[in-house]
Amino acid sequence: MRDPVNFSAIHKICKLIVLLCFLHISVVFVFYVKSFDIGHAFIHKEPTFTRRNSTARPFPAGTNSVSTAEGLATTNHERNQGISSNKQLPVAASQQTIELGKCPETSPLLVGPLQVEFKTPVSLEQVMKDNVGLRPGGRYTPKDCVALQKVAIIIPFRNRDEHLKFWLHYLHPILQRQQLDYGIYVINQGGTQTFNRAKLLNVGYMEALKDYDYGCFVFSDVDIIPMDDRNTYKCFDQPRHLSVSMDKFGFKLPYWQYFGGVSAMSKEQFQKINGLPNSYWGWGGEDDDIYNRLSTKGMTISRASGTVGKCRMIRHNRDKKNEPNPQRFNRLAHTRDTMAKDGINSLTYTVVGKEQRPLYTYITVEVGEP
Repeated sequence: MRDPVNFSAIHKICKLIVLLCFLHISVVFVFYVKSFDIGHAFIHKEPTFTRRNSTARPFPAGTNSVSTAEGLATTNHERNQGISSNKQLPVAASQQTIELGKCPETSPLLVGPLQVEFKTPVSLEQVMKDNVGLRPGGRYTPKDCVALQKVAIIIPFRNRDEHLKFWLHYLHPILQRQQLDYGIYVINQGGTQTFNRAKLLNVGYMEALKDYDYGCFVFSDVDIIPMDDRNTYKCFDQPRHLSVSMDKFGFKLPYWQYFGGVSAMSKEQFQKINGLPNSYWGWGGEDDDIYNRLSTKGMTISRASGTVGKCRMIRHNRDKKNEPNPQRFNRLAHTRDTMAKDGINSLTYTVVGKEQRPLYTYITVEVGEP
């Protein structure tokens, strides 16, 4: 006869086995959770990106790299604290980059016709609040793509502070929607001598190239505001006239050769005509001289349509020391003879001061007298 089964011992053994299994499962679960958290930290953490080498890209630029701010911030902190660290950051946190593609030929941010009015006063403080993405000197670079052109916008200036506020208020948002890599240069003529618009534009061209490798130059009067952001402030295959139809002229082109107000030329086009004439003192004539130069070199003027090219001019009285130039017609008759020696190759000026203000670069110069 067999011995009776010891159920009490079997029961204890079963409880011990169950306890060991539970302990094993618990240990496995804990390590699994820790492994998941570590992997999640490397794979799913959204890095904060900052632009790298945003002011040193060659033109035209193809791509641009953006690196994580986390690794840069740690390095800068250690450098500031005088710490030499050999700590290795994870590859995902220290070396992750995003290659930006080129901006599209036509920006998707454009809105078309704009309401432009000059009755409501504008303050520079408000313009700064509305354009927090600017860098000192009125510099801007698109954050989501690489701009197709680097554009310097040159404004000849003297005693037009209120006009400049309106210009900055309207143009900065327009230029940003156009996805341009741009800088604003206000060239102030110092002293009390007769105003020389074209010479100031030559100065702006020369000074802007000292800051950045601009390939396009927009020359704009401070009192002209575009009424449609599809009128892109950039350069084309031919010199571009941007203020096509102004309210001053009943939204019509005053004459076919007109190249005044706002115009754009590439660096190559500008150099081909030896820049602008330095010899036009006072109002009038230099725009037609530029047209003669372009025509002499076999170039034509390109324009947007009269609808897209609409602009408004801020009404004002004629400035002192900017009276009509009595010599303009005689000089225009000899453009072909003088353009080779009257331009950027004969430009002389003295920089009195240069400031990188929040909304623009302000350069005061002495340009001599007639």
